[in-house]
Amino acid sequence: MDLIVLIGSGAVGKMTVGQELMKITDFRLFHNHMMIEPVIEIFGNYNGAAVARLREVVFEEFLKTGYQGMIFTYMWAFDMQSDWDYIKGVTDRFEATGGTVYYVELVADRAVRLERNKTENRLKNKASKRDLAISEARMLREETKYRIVSNEGEIPFKNYIRIDNTHLEPDEVARMIKERFNLPGPGTNELLQKVKLEEVRPDELEALYKLQVASFMPLYEKYHDEGSPAIEPIERLKAREQTGCRKYYFIVKDGARVGGINIGIYLRDPEDAYCRIAPIFIAPEFQNKGIGYVALQKAFEIYPGIKKWKLDTILQEEGNCHLYEKCGFVRVGEEKIVNENMTLVDYELNRG
Repeated sequence: MDLIVLIGSGAVGKMTVGQELMKITDFRLFHNHMMIEPVIEIFGNYNGAAVARLREVVFEEFLKTGYQGMIFTYMWAFDMQSDWDYIKGVTDRFEATGGTVYYVELVADRAVRLERNKTENRLKNKASKRDLAISEARMLREETKYRIVSNEGEIPFKNYIRIDNTHLEPDEVARMIKERFNLPGPGTNELLQKVKLEEVRPDELEALYKLQVASFMPLYEKYHDEGSPAIEPIERLKAREQTGCRKYYFIVKDGARVGGINIGIYLRDPEDAYCRIAPIFIAPEFQNKGIGYVALQKAFEIYPGIKKWKLDTILQEEGNCHLYEKCGFVRVGEEKIVNENMTLVDYELNRG
C-alpha cells in the first residue's frame, strides 16, 4: 500500500489539499487533527500519548484494506530527531507491504497562512483552532520554537516534491501532486469497502420485493415485458427463495439497502457446476455509480469455488451489456425475442 506524506507549517493547506487529492485518486485522507480533536474533546487538553496510540490503530487497520493508499498530514519539525524517527517508522510500515511512499512539502507566506487559519473549512474540521487569537499565537510559537520548513536538499527521498502554494488553489496543488507521481485515479476500491451483500431473511422478503418492483418498473414501462420482475407476484419471489438452491442477498452500500441479487447454485453435475444470477437489480437513484459491478465481485467472493456463471439481460440496454462484459461475461446462444421492442441475450463467465 502506498503513502503520501503531506508536510508543512500550520495553516499551509495540508488538510485542504489532501481533501482535493482524495477526490481525484484512490487514496483516503488521514489528517493530523482527526485524532487530535477527539482527544482534546475527551481529555480537555492535548494528550500526545493518546493521539499516538490512536494513530497506530488507524494505521494498523487501514493497512488491511484494499485502498491504493493513504494521505497522511504531519507538521514535521526538521530539527527534532524524534520527528525523523517517527516518519521513518510510519513509512517503513507502508513500504513493508511493497508500497511506495511520496513526500510533499507545502510552503506558503506567513500572511497567507494567517488568513487560511480563519477559513470555514479549517474551523469546521479543527475545533481547537476556533479561538483565533490562541490559534495564531500558537502558529507563531511553533515557527520560532521548531524548524518546520526544510532546508534546501535536506529531504533525501527520491519521491519528494516541494510546492509553494502561496498563490495556488488546493485543487490545482492536488493535480500537480497526482501528475508528478503519476498517481492512479479513483477506482472501485472505495466501493469495495462500502458495498456488501447481506443474505435476506424470510421476514425481509417483502422489503426485498418492494425494492425489486421499484428497480424494475422503469424497464417494464419501457418494454412492457410480461415476465418482468416488476410485475411478478410476491408469491413467486417467496417460492424462488424456498427452493433451497436459490439465495437472495440485499446489496448494501454504507448501511443502506440499494438493490438485490438472487443467486442460483447448481451443483448436480460436478463437471458443469455453475451459478445463475436471476435477477440482479439496483434502485434507480443508485444506478450508474459502479455499485452493480462491485456487487458482482462480491458474489464471486461468496462462491469462490464456482468457475462458471450465467445470466441474461436485455439486448437493448447497452449499459447492462457493458457492465457484464466489463466483468468478463461473454454473449452465448441465440437471441430471444420477447416482443417487438425487447430481446433477451444470454451471458456466461468462466473464471477458471
